[in-house]
Amino acid sequence: MSIPLLSTKPDCAEALERVATWLKGDVLGRPPIRFSAHNSEYGSRDRSLGRSWPDLEHRWRDVQYQIDLYEHDLPHGSYLAETFPIYWPNLGPGVYAAMHGCHVAFGEVTSWTEPVADLRSVAMDWSHRSIADLDAMTKLSIERSQGRWYTGYTDLHGSLDCLADWRSPQQLCLDLMDDEDLVDDLQVIAEESFVPVFDRYDAMLKAAGQPSCNWMGIPVDGRLHIPSCDFAFMISPAQFRRFYEASLGRELAAMTHNIFHLDGKGVARHLDRLLADPRINAIQWVQGCGDDQPIMQWLPLIKKVQAAGKGIIVDLKPDELDGFIRATGREGIYLCIDAPVADQPDIIKRVARW
Repeated sequence: MSIPLLSTKPDCAEALERVATWLKGDVLGRPPIRFSAHNSEYGSRDRSLGRSWPDLEHRWRDVQYQIDLYEHDLPHGSYLAETFPIYWPNLGPGVYAAMHGCHVAFGEVTSWTEPVADLRSVAMDWSHRSIADLDAMTKLSIERSQGRWYTGYTDLHGSLDCLADWRSPQQLCLDLMDDEDLVDDLQVIAEESFVPVFDRYDAMLKAAGQPSCNWMGIPVDGRLHIPSCDFAFMISPAQFRRFYEASLGRELAAMTHNIFHLDGKGVARHLDRLLADPRINAIQWVQGCGDDQPIMQWLPLIKKVQAAGKGIIVDLKPDELDGFIRATGREGIYLCIDAPVADQPDIIKRVARW
């Protein structure tokens, strides 16, 4: 499939080629750059568009409003380098768990799940309201985009992260110690609909000629997946192998491109196992905040990923860029930089000299 070019991004063809080259393990001119806060300049604006809702959940589920808001914000974005305008339907990170009966509470910028009271009720519900809402958001985005933005698929978390939503992270830790059979049974339920849900939205996007993309902002041909297990920071390498690797393997096998979301140093204890899997193309390194910054302390981890022949997505502050360039090679690097629009052309030039 040839990915259609966007009228809002004059360098779209070059940017898509640079992303595709990165996924193949090579560099086209310079490493890809995503300016990850390109819409920060209008963050203080009134986001309601003159509308009101009885509660936050109604706002999240207002399909027309969500697409209107994205279209309203589109002209205020700056899409330089490998920054693409992408709308991805979003009901929060627990939406897959919610499709199985987990209650979701909605806040201003995210949502969270509440544990299931009766595990006998946990089952995939293909008539769930969230599926209908995601369907509607996907279809309306495709219809309204008219070549101005790409439409992605929603944030999907299966396996142990889904179980942690159903049970709570604390209870799941106890289950791993006290009731392995229960964990195995819940894993079967979590796995059986994961790829079919992905397929549902992948088919919608492909029928409309859209690339495969999501919250990570990387549009590609084929089937792009962002596997993750944030819960893994709470378990040992032995538990990782026992309770997660087989489930992860089945997710990886269903996709053509996999970028593992490595959320912090706790999950990084499992990095060797992830790097050993040839189906994982790249690692998204999430260093965290506070003492986990600055980025330079993580150079051994970054170089380890590079030495394994994998790509690595790294978040940098603008004032970290020059030191980072001096300290490491560009192979496999995909930069995410939060920088003002006025500074972005200079950053692109500096990276091009790398």
